[in-house]
Amino acid sequence: MNPKKYCKQYLLPPEPCFEWAKKDAIDRAPVWCSVDLRDGNQALVEPMNLEAKLDFFRLLTQIGFKEIEVGFPAASETEYDFMRALIEQNLIPDDVTVQVLTQAREHIIERTFEAIQGAKNAIVHVYNSTSVAQREQVFKRTKDDIKRIAVDGARLLKELTERAGENYRFEYSPESFTGTEPEYALEVVNAVLDVWQPVAERKAIINLPATVENAMPHVYAQQVEFLNKYISGRENVVLSIHPHNDRGTGIAAAEFGLLAGADRVEGTLFGNGERTGNCDLVTLAMNMYSQGVETGLDFSDMTRIAKKYELFTGLNVSPRQPYAGELVFAAFSGSHQDAIAKGMNFRAETGREVWDVPYLPIDPKDVGREYDSDVIRINSQSGKGGVSYVLEQAYGFKMPAGLREAMGYVAKHVSDTRHKELKAAEVYEVFETTFIKPRGIFDLGEVHFRQEDGIVAEIEVIEGDKRTFVEAYGNGRIDAVSNALKKHFNIDYTLTGYEQHALSRGSSANAVTYIGVENGGKVRWGVGEHSDITCASINALVCALNRYL
Repeated sequence: MNPKKYCKQYLLPPEPCFEWAKKDAIDRAPVWCSVDLRDGNQALVEPMNLEAKLDFFRLLTQIGFKEIEVGFPAASETEYDFMRALIEQNLIPDDVTVQVLTQAREHIIERTFEAIQGAKNAIVHVYNSTSVAQREQVFKRTKDDIKRIAVDGARLLKELTERAGENYRFEYSPESFTGTEPEYALEVVNAVLDVWQPVAERKAIINLPATVENAMPHVYAQQVEFLNKYISGRENVVLSIHPHNDRGTGIAAAEFGLLAGADRVEGTLFGNGERTGNCDLVTLAMNMYSQGVETGLDFSDMTRIAKKYELFTGLNVSPRQPYAGELVFAAFSGSHQDAIAKGMNFRAETGREVWDVPYLPIDPKDVGREYDSDVIRINSQSGKGGVSYVLEQAYGFKMPAGLREAMGYVAKHVSDTRHKELKAAEVYEVFETTFIKPRGIFDLGEVHFRQEDGIVAEIEVIEGDKRTFVEAYGNGRIDAVSNALKKHFNIDYTLTGYEQHALSRGSSANAVTYIGVENGGKVRWGVGEHSDITCASINALVCALNRYL
């Protein structure tokens, strides 16, 4: 590897442009333009067919996109037919504007206008490359030559629109903007605007693409701010940005560009696009949402959107994809689980409205995810907090502290032994097997109580085929049963952690009791469940003693 062959390929504005850096947040959503059906589609190994593109278009309108770049109609018959299908089948909602892309070449522009004939709302997006590298290496043209291409294309758009008697809106992109001298990009853009003469009722869109991301995002922000300051008739211009993700900072570049004055963003769902992709509009929008900004886009069923995207594109949404991945809300670490569980309980106890639960930047329910199955996930790294949270959320068990710790160790051991994550049902299975069902040494048959000086318990102890009746006094029913068992097995212990609560499941409501049996500083736990509180307590004691014995 030889880094010396690389050099800086970006160009800074001729003056400092750092007003954007004084802002700490984006306070309003931009105009969103999806380019999934153009940039996204052309980046696929197998581009979408007509049916898939139509379905994807419907998905984008359902999410809430009002501007959608649907293709390059002059590029292929599929692109042309898709545009005609949208128009002729009346599939474009009245509040949605379709955008078509064309190079600044006469025959391509004319073919594009044939494709959009009859569209109610359309943006014709014309571009030509202006960068130093493209001028010198690809086109071998001067600055004036390149500017003339842009101006001629802009003039033809205007002429064909007037000839058609339409009010199509116009968009111009100096392609490879980030590799262009900012003052030259401004010169070309202003020349295009001089042709179009936009007004407030019909603004022009000037789009600044980071066609190849070649610098840190703060450089892009300076470039955007420079044009935002000096563009002609700025009040009649929608300033748009189109970041790519070659350096992995497409989201940051978009956020900085918005701080620098951009009004509009072009990008794709989950960042699909050439090379490392376009700006990920899902992440960008959800970042704003997490700061209290109303985005106008609906990602409340994120799993459905991700699955449809995978179906249409043949690509996979990473399990760690922000906001949408299968594992982005999952906490396996014991300390994380404990903090989340306590945060959720604090929220429930205090009625807190502002979302600030540790480790969860947004409420998973806002994107259609569930706490018990998506947030607290149990494996060998988990702790007592996570395990107890799952049992409480999914099954209603509110375990005492000592039992939480004991169950945490058991669950971790099982997960480690099986080399797998434990789902909620599997956690309950471990809990039930370990603390509810143990009867390996003995069980109880009949249990009777009578009142004398205290409570007398007569119990039937079953050990295999052997049945023994034992009596003992106590200051209560459970104490009496416990004394009878101590007498029968000739043992001594202390009851600890004795707690009870109602346990609702479906239409039935049972009582659950937790009992610890302590001897020599060691505690064995048992859990009992029954419609009768005394029976639940006896069951818990029997389980605990079986584990002790």
